[in-house]
Amino acid sequence: MTFSPDEMMTIAAARMLRSEDVCFVGIGAPSAACNLARLTHAPDITLIYESGTIGTAPDVLPLSIGDGELCDTALTTVSVPEMFRYWLQGGRVTIGFLGAAQLDPFGNINTTVVGDYAAPKVRLPGGGGAPEIASHSGEVYITMKQSKRGFVPKIDFFTSFGHGTGGDHRARLGMTTKGPTKLITDLALWEPDPETKRFTVTALHPGVTREQMADSVAWDVTYAADVAETPAPTPDELEVLRALKARTAAAHGAAA
Repeated sequence: MTFSPDEMMTIAAARMLRSEDVCFVGIGAPSAACNLARLTHAPDITLIYESGTIGTAPDVLPLSIGDGELCDTALTTVSVPEMFRYWLQGGRVTIGFLGAAQLDPFGNINTTVVGDYAAPKVRLPGGGGAPEIASHSGEVYITMKQSKRGFVPKIDFFTSFGHGTGGDHRARLGMTTKGPTKLITDLALWEPDPETKRFTVTALHPGVTREQMADSVAWDVTYAADVAETPAPTPDELEVLRALKARTAAAHGAAA
């Protein structure tokens, strides 16, 4: 079966999740990946959204954390302070799943502004709960499309802390969680180098070349010693994902 880079990215991200995970989910690509995992190989995964919904199982992808679909299908809904203090800061979230507008080689995320903060070229949605998710989740997965505009050597604003300047920077700041451990894009899978914490390519998606990689990232791409090829999507994975997207489009129309 043929598939798009977006489908490959979503399916590759979904495969990272397990039924036993408690996952704090970002809207957009992270939400698609987490719900695909729930509908395929990880039916018992606990999905948490920032609005306070726990164990939610939406039939369509939410447009925002305030989408009624999340509350309607949740096991319970708690207050936002309880969500962050008891669940997230209490160490009960195993995976924080985030997207980014800008990302640097050490997994630091900008979703605040492009350009100078006082006079930005673009003002972005902001951090919301992402800074806390990045700091307190057991580990962080990031999913986003590769582009030189998004994959930058230095982000314009630190919204969510990844590995800082690399090495033991997180530990020196008193952070006890792992930080970003997976980066899933439309072209490849990346993981931080064990020592430097700089993101390194561990797998290329089917048909992707190193030339494409160099043309889509504004930093020097480094590769693991043994670079694998990501397994192509299965017919079942594509069927479930496309059905989910079709339901979402029917429910939300152009807004989806």
